[in-house]
Amino acid sequence: MSAVVTLKKGEGRTIKAGGMWIFDNEIATIVGKFQNGDVVFVHDFDGYPMGKGFINQNSKIRIRLLSRHEDTKIDEQFWRERVQAAWDYRKKTVDTSSCRLIFGEADFFPGMVVDKFADVLVVQSLALGIDRFKLLIVDLIREVLAADGIKIRGVYERSDAKVRKQEGMEQVKGFIGEEFDTDVEIVENGVHYIVDVKNGQKTGFFLDQKYNRLAIQKLCKGARVLDCFTHTGSFALNAGIAGAAEVTGVDASQLAVDQATENAKLNGLENNVKFICEDVFKLLPELEKQGEKYDVVILDPPAFTKSRNSIKNATKGYREINLRGMKLVKNGGYLATCSCSHFMSYELFTKTINQAAHNAHKRLRQVEFHTQAPDHPILWAADESYYLKFYVFQVVDER
Repeated sequence: MSAVVTLKKGEGRTIKAGGMWIFDNEIATIVGKFQNGDVVFVHDFDGYPMGKGFINQNSKIRIRLLSRHEDTKIDEQFWRERVQAAWDYRKKTVDTSSCRLIFGEADFFPGMVVDKFADVLVVQSLALGIDRFKLLIVDLIREVLAADGIKIRGVYERSDAKVRKQEGMEQVKGFIGEEFDTDVEIVENGVHYIVDVKNGQKTGFFLDQKYNRLAIQKLCKGARVLDCFTHTGSFALNAGIAGAAEVTGVDASQLAVDQATENAKLNGLENNVKFICEDVFKLLPELEKQGEKYDVVILDPPAFTKSRNSIKNATKGYREINLRGMKLVKNGGYLATCSCSHFMSYELFTKTINQAAHNAHKRLRQVEFHTQAPDHPILWAADESYYLKFYVFQVVDER
């Protein structure tokens, strides 16, 4: 490693504030030989050492910082200490039976995600530099968990996200090591699920909502519940296991509905938790016309925006579903609503919900506000690590 990257004067604001990324337009010069994916030194415009990180000229995120100390060796021991730190943090903060074990930059593993589902690991590598260390990191995770008596049965790679193309990498999907049954049973908040790590969305299951799902349980005993964008039925099943009288889960994907139905059977909830394949945006106005009312309405949509350019349309989408959802809540009932888009900021999301309430002639009483579960830590100054906003409101008619 001999290349030195020097920033332009006045640039590097993100890493100076504590972030992990240097963009292509922040760099003045690169001196020395390197290949994409190599570790390089980073200097400020005046030569002050900023640390070292992975370089990739295919990506607008030109440098992903690894360490703020130039003398740090990026070797097996370096990664072992980071894996151990990530695991120790989870043991203190979350139920580790299934959890996100590594959350990219927020765990100082730039571009890498590892989820643990019972005794299976699902690995997602999204950056060229970290991809070179992928197999070593997997072996180290096995070792660290084995020291606590946890044997990993198998590892599946889901590096099939489109963002890999922006790094000049091919999309990859398949087993790392021996093959195994990719339908994995997990238990979360007392609810059983079959997680399809091979074909499910992203890594197969959204662990970030773990404690938000738990939060709705206390609202649902004896309730009539509508769960929109249900995916594999997680909020609906939490409502069902809490004793809801009737739960309807809605998703536009028939595969998701089929998986959710199987999960209901797995929990003995098939009689009071039902799933239908419908477009939520079309269904909600129809339910309103039919005069339907629910004790609890849950809105857990996919990210309506994945870039700053589409925020305006995304805001309209969030406003529309929240307005429709509020109109379906009985006076004094509850609305759980969230956004999983980093670009939909807390301020904008809050403003959009308020506008929806005004247009629906409803008053909102905030019960709870949460972000993502602690196994998805928010690294201050790394704004991309803060993405999930989750509200619970009591909805009351205007008086």
